[in-house]
Amino acid sequence: MRLSEFSGKEIIGLDTGEKMGVIGHSDLEINTSTGEITAIILPGTTFFGFGKRKDDVVIPWNAIVKIGPDMIIVGTSKDGQYVSGK
Repeated sequence: MRLSEFSGKEIIGLDTGEKMGVIGHSDLEINTSTGEITAIILPGTTFFGFGKRKDDVVIPWNAIVKIGPDMIIVGTSKDGQYVSGK
């Protein structure tokens, strides 16, 4: 899959069904030795630029359960920790 095919996909938490972010607004962490993606980094947000900025969310690549045409499903546990999707 090409990087351009990821752009615009929504990231959805499997346990909650909530939208966590969009790939086009995130960064990818890449292992420079192997060229593999190791994590998706969702930027922390503020409410219309006001208030304290939330921390970035780092989603390990192995937490991805399924990549579909419009969204990426990420495995989470009840306590909000990421679980392996593979």
